[in-house]
Amino acid sequence: MTDSKRLRSAQWFGQRDLAGFIHRASIHAEGISRAALDGRPVVGICNSWSELVNCNLHFRGLAESVKRGVLLAGGLPLEFPTISLGENLMKPSAMLFRNLMAMDVEECIRGYPIDAVVLLGGCDKTVPAQLMGAASANVPAIMVTGGPAQPAVFRGRELGGGTDLWHYVDELRAGRMTDAEFDELEAAATPSYGHCNEMGTASTMTSLVEALGMCLPGTATIPAVDAARHRAAEATGARAVALAREELRPAEILTAPAFDNAITLLMALGGGTNAVVHLLALAGRVGVPLTLDRFDELSRRTPLLANVRPSGEHLFERLHHAGGIPAVLRELGALVDGNAGTVTGRVLGEEIAGAEVLDRAVIAACATPLAAEGGIAVLRGTLAPDGALLKRSAASPSLFRHRGTAVVFEDVYDVQARIDDPGLDVTPQSVLVLRNSGPKGGPGMPEWGQIPIPAKLLRQGITDIVRVSDARMSGTAFGTVVLHVAPESAAGGPLAVVRNGDPIVLDVEARRLDLDLPASEIGRRLDEVEPKEPSYRRGYGALYLDHVLQANEGCDFDFLRARPGEPAESEPLGLLHGWVGGW
Repeated sequence: MTDSKRLRSAQWFGQRDLAGFIHRASIHAEGISRAALDGRPVVGICNSWSELVNCNLHFRGLAESVKRGVLLAGGLPLEFPTISLGENLMKPSAMLFRNLMAMDVEECIRGYPIDAVVLLGGCDKTVPAQLMGAASANVPAIMVTGGPAQPAVFRGRELGGGTDLWHYVDELRAGRMTDAEFDELEAAATPSYGHCNEMGTASTMTSLVEALGMCLPGTATIPAVDAARHRAAEATGARAVALAREELRPAEILTAPAFDNAITLLMALGGGTNAVVHLLALAGRVGVPLTLDRFDELSRRTPLLANVRPSGEHLFERLHHAGGIPAVLRELGALVDGNAGTVTGRVLGEEIAGAEVLDRAVIAACATPLAAEGGIAVLRGTLAPDGALLKRSAASPSLFRHRGTAVVFEDVYDVQARIDDPGLDVTPQSVLVLRNSGPKGGPGMPEWGQIPIPAKLLRQGITDIVRVSDARMSGTAFGTVVLHVAPESAAGGPLAVVRNGDPIVLDVEARRLDLDLPASEIGRRLDEVEPKEPSYRRGYGALYLDHVLQANEGCDFDFLRARPGEPAESEPLGLLHGWVGGW
């Protein structure tokens, strides 16, 4: 039996005073006996279930499976809700509220009598938000993710939730698909709950949780509708009880080697560019000095192995049946630091030692990779002094060295109004530029970066041109799209001064993105830029605009990053409600 004096929850329930009385009585009101409290670790279940987030719709059932595991292991499970972020329905972007959810998670963990917490996340921003909050609270934590949705089937072909949709949208806009056919696609597109079933942001982030060591090995890729997902939740609940007893905290797991492993996996999977922002933010929470340069260093040495859409052919579920994330990590060999710790209490190398690749059509060998370099390149230059990203694994190699003239859009509404105008002055050599779509300008850095190919070009058979913006794009998206340009235009970055007809040079191998004008001309234009009017003047929106960092720093709030030398604020204040005496 655990020494109850060591349990964090004992500060609430173990005291023989008025505060202890009130705390225990509050639990008794739920029908829970005092015997259920004595010496048992309290495991919080942080549930992001919401009927507004179809990805997470099955989390009530998963929470019950977690509770079963906690009870079997001798703990007391207590479920609590937080806000939930859904990429499709939440406007202007779920990314605007990632930091708010992280704060919600952090303060719930810190403020309540929890010895360990199980994080239930699935949709894009819920996973990083929960990890960020748990990392800052630094109470023992473990995650169980929701799993990918069942594949949609349209006219005999399995579809990815987003990747194939973008193809069909272009077919509709080009006049090669009818409205009736598109309605048929809509009816078939989402056959089950669960997150996007290609290597979009959700699948990417759930995979990276494994590489970070924050979930049980082999659990990231289990389909949402598979009974194994519930068995994994049960096992996660049991492990949470052990974490509470061992006092193994996120700060001990989320180390520099763990982040290197996550970045290496990101590159090998051809994962979504959003993961870069989330890993930078998470590293900032635990004081790991991670920069964009490290992403590029690891990308250059890491082969692309996963043949999964949008960088490959298959859906995420096939990766599960091919051996899952442990098989990919094992295949990467010495590129992965096997000494990094995990929530199991064992190091990563021990956890993946028995993994094997079961389908080489899905997971390539390091000796014969799909590409010699990883999926993401970091670009810098006069147009992106602090960096920008290109998902090279889903781009057109023929455009990796390109010089073209800019066609500028002031914001997404300008795109909507003009992109299909037959009079738009655009050619296949043009570079489409979108600004005012970054962290401050969007606001919230929405997924607007995959600017549509103009209809007049689609009808000519053009399927890709170079696009540049300070926005993000869905991990399910593809194309030669430069994203996350920093500083953003609304923060005074050079993107703000690009004019129609200006020459832009992209050189992926040289990692360059340049506005090909004299530095004096760029400087003169920057001096003339007037500040953008803020989108919010009150509430959370105003807080966001005042404190959000740029994309190259993870878009977290400046006041939430770890400060070197400061202890973690893991304990609540005012626990005794002013009552000091005992009885």
